[in-house]
This record gives sequence, C-alpha cells and structure tokens, in this order.
Amino acid sequence: MIRDIVIVLHPVCVCVPVNHKVTLSVCAEGTGILNYQWFTVGEREVPGGITAELTIRAKQTQLFVCRVSDHFRNYVFSDWVKVKVLDVDKSGLPVHWEGEPHIAVNPKPQTVRKGAKFTLHCLAFGIPTPHYQWYRNGQPLLDKTSDTLQVECASADHKGSYLCSVSNVLAETWTEPVDVDIEQMDQLPPAALTATDKVALLIGNLNYSNHPVLMAPIMDVHELANLLRQLGFRVVSLLDLTREEMLAAINKFIQLLDRGVYGLFYYAGHGYECAGRNYLVPVDAPQPYRPENCVCVQRVMLSMQQRQTALSVILLDTCRKWYNRDCIPSVIMPLGPSGNTVYGYATCEDAEAFEVQDGGKSTGIFTKYLNAHILQSEKVTHVLEKVSEDLGRDPLVLGKQVVEIKHTLKEPRSLADTVRTTGHTRELHLRDVCWRQANELPRKKQLMFLCGVEVEVSFSALFSNVMVAFATVKTTGPRAQDCTISLSSTPSMEDLFSGPGRSEEMDSLLFTKSRNPDCFLRLCALQKLTESLVIKVDLHYTNMDNGLRRTESLTVDIGKPLVASCKLHRRNHEATAKRKDEASAQSMGNISCGKSQLRKTLASPCRPFTRKAECVPKVAGTRSNEPEENDENELQEYALCH
Repeated sequence: MIRDIVIVLHPVCVCVPVNHKVTLSVCAEGTGILNYQWFTVGEREVPGGITAELTIRAKQTQLFVCRVSDHFRNYVFSDWVKVKVLDVDKSGLPVHWEGEPHIAVNPKPQTVRKGAKFTLHCLAFGIPTPHYQWYRNGQPLLDKTSDTLQVECASADHKGSYLCSVSNVLAETWTEPVDVDIEQMDQLPPAALTATDKVALLIGNLNYSNHPVLMAPIMDVHELANLLRQLGFRVVSLLDLTREEMLAAINKFIQLLDRGVYGLFYYAGHGYECAGRNYLVPVDAPQPYRPENCVCVQRVMLSMQQRQTALSVILLDTCRKWYNRDCIPSVIMPLGPSGNTVYGYATCEDAEAFEVQDGGKSTGIFTKYLNAHILQSEKVTHVLEKVSEDLGRDPLVLGKQVVEIKHTLKEPRSLADTVRTTGHTRELHLRDVCWRQANELPRKKQLMFLCGVEVEVSFSALFSNVMVAFATVKTTGPRAQDCTISLSSTPSMEDLFSGPGRSEEMDSLLFTKSRNPDCFLRLCALQKLTESLVIKVDLHYTNMDNGLRRTESLTVDIGKPLVASCKLHRRNHEATAKRKDEASAQSMGNISCGKSQLRKTLASPCRPFTRKAECVPKVAGTRSNEPEENDENELQEYALCH
C-alpha cells in the first residue's frame, strides 16, 4: 500500500548575522526511500541541496523551500522559510550561540514634534526567528508585533516609556526602556538659522593725497577677504578709492543684497565722527575735509536695511575722533526697526584706532584680533566681544583704544551660518553674474616668439582692483639664450605700492614656492580703467648665430579684468576724469619687476600708528551755522544710484 508523503516537521525561519552557518531541516514520512530537493525563489535548485538537511553560509536574506518526493512520482513541498541576514554589529553574540534571541539593535529615545511621524527599531538574532511584542508604559500594544514600531501622527497619548519583548521557543529577552517625548508647537527649539547668500565688500584706503599715508590696510583687507571666503562669502576687496569710486562700489554691493542675504561691509583707513555720524575718508578728500567729501557710514547701513537683509554687519577699523564739535548737527534719518544690524567699531567715541608696523608686516590692531576669531561658529556679537577682550589686554593700546559694539540683533545669527538657496535660485543666479563680473581674471596665455622662445603669461588677483601679470619663459628655442622679459601695459596703470615698505608687503602676497616667474607687473586702480587693457611682453635675448642682443615684442589684449568691468568710473565721469589727469601728472609710470628687484624688509620694533586723518581746524570766524550737508538730498542721490 502506497502512503501519501506527509511532512511532520517543517523548516523554520531564522535571523542570523552575515556569514553565520545555518542548517535548515525537514522531516517527512512516506513509502520507500524519500528524495529531497531544496529550492530558492524562482524555482532555482540549491546546488547540493538533496538531503533532509540544508547547511549554508548565510550571505544575504533569502527564501527556501524543500520538495519531498518518492519513487511513485508523488511529491509535496514544505513551507517557505526565510533566512534573514542582519548586517549589524554582532560583537555581543555568544561564541557558542544556540539560537536564543539576542538583541543586536535597541530602540533609541526620541523627542518628536506633535503631528510628526516617529519610528522605533529593534533587531534581534534568533533560531527560530524571534517574535516581537511592543509595550508602552508596561502595557502591550495591540498588533505591534514586528521589529519596527511606527506611529504616523504623534499625539500626547504616544508619550511614554517604550520597550520590546523578543522571544522564540528557546528564551525571551527585553530591550532597555526608552522614552518618547512629544513636543507641543510652542515648545519646539528654533530652526537652524541660514542665509540665502553671503556678500561682503571690503575697502582699504592707504595712499592719501592730503592725509598721512597708512600701511596696514593692504594686509588687513587681504587676510580678512580670505577668511570670509572660507565662511562662504562672495567677497569684493578694493584698495585706494576716491569718494565717487567708494559710492559706486557701495552701490554695486547694495545691489547684491536681498531678502535673507548676509551683508558685511568692512573699511580700513582714515575716518572721523561728527554729530553722531561716522565718516570714511576717501583717498582724494581735501584738507580740511568736510562731510560732503566723505562717505557716511549710517547711510550705508540704511541702504543695507532697505534691501531686507537677514544680517547687516559693518566693521570699521578707523578713528572716531570728533571733528567740528560746535557745528549744528545735521538731520539724521533714523534707521528702521528691522533688527539684525551689527556695528563693530575698532575704537570708542572720540578715540583713535591704531595700526602696528612690525618690519615687513603691518596690521590694524582691531583687525588683527578680528581675524583671529572671525571663523568661529558663534553669534556675531559674541565674536566681537572676544575681539574686544583680546584688544583690551594688548599693552600697545592699553588706555588708548577700546572696541565698541552696537547692534539690534534679535536672532543668534553667526557669520558661519550655512547658505540655503532653496526658493531663491533666480536671485542667486543674478547675484552670481554680478559678483563674477568683479572677480573674473583673464585666462593664461601662451606666446610664441619668432626666435622660438615660448613665454607663458598668467594672472592673479590680489584684490578686486589690483591684479598681477606674471611672465615665465617656458622654452628657449634653438637660437636664443640669456632670455629676460619685461612687461608694460597700455594704458599705463600706476603702481601705487612701489614705495619702500609697501612693495615688500605686496610681494609677500605674490610669491609662493610654486610660483617663481621671470617677471611680474602690478596693475593697480583697475576701477579707473575706461578701455581694454593691453599687456606688452618684451623678450630680450642673445642670438646664438651672431652673438647680438635682440628684442622681440608681442601684445595681449585682456579686456577689462576684475572690477574694471563694473564701470565704477561712470558714476561721476567728469570728477573721475579730472582726478585721473592729476594722478597721471604725478605718476612715475608702470614698470615691471624682475626677480632681482625683490627686497627683504628688515624687522623694526612694533609701534602703534594712528588712523586719524589730520585736519586743519576751521577758522572760527568762518564757521557756518548751517548744516554741513543736506541729508535728504544725498539720500535721494544715493537712492538714484541703486
């Protein structure tokens, strides 16, 4: 009599770590000798799986089934079983583990916003696969019997202590209890503050026509610009601007600001305070200076506020000595109550700000400590407080200079806040185009002379209005030797930093171990450029055929590089043209420098030097009782520039 095949013991599901050895078994009864064949999903036979027991090395989660047959072509299949493989830490698994539940992943405590979704996870090894039961506050949760507990909409009822029971036929174990807190909307911590963009304008004035010349703004502006770039700012840095150029640059800067943007304006140079206002002294300010010859800081801040910036910061490394104390105060338009504005003054009212000249490096004391702290991810006012503390301990200015901070900061915003452009991509693109216009360098050029010498001309920006052209001989050719190069430009751009001391500071910014050119040419005051800039490369060499010294020349038209393309000179063309004529009459020309002309500056003792612009006092009989400026008119003029 032929009996039906009956499986009396089906294989069981298991949950094991990666590479664990697993044995699946089936027990069946029937007539005669029974045959076995194990399969995986897709009716694929398992190689070698032809016995009642299947031993595998678990690599990944798989399903298995066993077919049991006899010689009479009868067959039955076992239940499908899952070999679940967890790629998690198994360090706590006993060496001689026999399959009892072992918790590999415990649930974690959570703080959840009301109405939000939350999930608790518990993963355990076990042979057979463990059974899960979740509990809240000691009570079992109905139908919560998987390794994951998920709540779609958290409410106050879901607050409590959660744990999970894990069991199989061998044993039962429990997770550690974890707390889930449900926050009401008014309890939520504030979202991380972000900016839609970050824009900075840095101006350093040092080569004054009618006031003492300064040294430190070169290094101060250069180092601060590099630090701000690390914080994600788009930086435009300018040196030696006239009043019209300063107003034009500020106008371009204001155009880059918008809702949600962080704007930072920094100035290093001469300045003063009058009737509660701070004035920045341009390089062309006459002697004695008047407010109409300078730039009013408060108007810069007002324009920044009108662009609805998320953070407006003005940092002034300049003196605040009172000037014309007896004059009738001008009408001051109050700043709007928009908040998030910060002033960082290098010194307090009616006091001077100092710079230190130490050998080849000069720095404003305020900017020295500002640069030391500015990268910190702290509230901007906290950063300035640290600057104030460090400067207050400096013996060079003890009792002479104290930092002053004014602000309406209503949120803990930091210069290190991240930039998120979601929803502002169009505005970001427009700012990007405008910013790139002031920072675009000419491409590297390869020049081949008739004598076979190849010269590479490259460019580097020290500031947005100061560029350096480098020339390097790449190959000398078969007929040339003793090659030297000289560079010149048309129109001739005056090198404002060729004087003693300044040239060394500029050169320290130019050269690195990787850059060793044969010749370089500094091109300063690019904001005055009204036509394309042409670089002339003169190659001097000895002809090996006849021993004669010869010269060949090639030119490179580089257009209007960097800030020259912004046409800052257009704001007041006549005034700019007049100053250009005066400057060209005094210019010593533009001569390129070879390697032999680089000099090393000898160190000298540190000494503080004031940034106060010396002014000839007015004659008492000529002082007017009229306001020194028409605030409303200048505000209108400023608005027209936007």
